[in-house]
Amino acid sequence: MTDDRGERVAVVTGAAQGLGEAIAARFVADGFRVVYADVNDGLNARTAATADPVGERVLTVHLDVRELASIEACLATTVERWGGVDVWVNNAARTAVRPFLEVNAAEWDDVLATNLRGTYFGCRVAGRHMCDRGRGRIVNLASIAGQWGRSLTGVHYAASKAGIIAVTRVAAATFASHGVTVNAIAPAAIEGPQAAAMPAETLAAYAEQIPVGRLGRPEEVAAVAAYLVSDGAAFTTGATLDVNGGMLMR
Repeated sequence: MTDDRGERVAVVTGAAQGLGEAIAARFVADGFRVVYADVNDGLNARTAATADPVGERVLTVHLDVRELASIEACLATTVERWGGVDVWVNNAARTAVRPFLEVNAAEWDDVLATNLRGTYFGCRVAGRHMCDRGRGRIVNLASIAGQWGRSLTGVHYAASKAGIIAVTRVAAATFASHGVTVNAIAPAAIEGPQAAAMPAETLAAYAEQIPVGRLGRPEEVAAVAAYLVSDGAAFTTGATLDVNGGMLMR
């Protein structure tokens, strides 16, 4: 999968830190041209510069996935710069830790708007573009929280991630005949900014529930993303790949 000038182009949302940063950096290392798309412009620019100090293979774009117009503008900017999009990763998310009975309406709406609506519209915008080109890869970041009721996160986060798995399946069925695959990755707790914000004792107790005995690493999730966007994954669509250290076995 290449653009008209012979190089693959990938858009990664929420690329400024965490899993998005790891996935974007892996794509740069694999020879992609990568759009770092994030709502945090300053951090996004610094992160992209770390992956490619020269700046020839990266482009930073302001993106608020809660707004359809912002997603459309991100695609348009990418097409104008590099001719098209081969890969789109819906990673941008808001994590909220809140007891079930304490989630208010505003927080519920914002978490669902960022995580679920942002993923749906990302699939729709990127999918239409890719169908017109006859090829493409979409990867959505779900979570074990959407598969398993005993999550460290709030119910709104879990509901959004469960919804992403459903969106992935429907999008995959919609786009399959056009050469476009859509898959999801469902990690358990991964080292990074979100984990670092949690109490150490909470993370230690969580790690004890993981058969491999530790949290996941961002580069391990990035490796799965790299597979899903490869030519070798052309027959894989509608799948949710678990990256959870054996915490949930199916």
